[in-house]
Amino acid sequence: MRCTSCKSGEMQESKTSYFAQLKSCYVIIENVPCLKCTQCGDEVFRGSVVEKIDDILDNLEKIVSKISIIDYSKVA
Repeated sequence: MRCTSCKSGEMQESKTSYFAQLKSCYVIIENVPCLKCTQCGDEVFRGSVVEKIDDILDNLEKIVSKISIIDYSKVA
């Protein structure tokens, strides 16, 4: 699959870290599966991964007060 940003790189399976700032805390989710461009480094998440990230963030927002670092592979 070609990159939609640079149009020249190939999208390959990879893992990345996802950062979010919520109302009451900051969240870093490590080892999130993604497609990453070999040329420009642009990252794209599949729909199922985005849904899981949303679920994780919804749950964390209720219990975390400052900073949380989560490993995606352990909570997905």
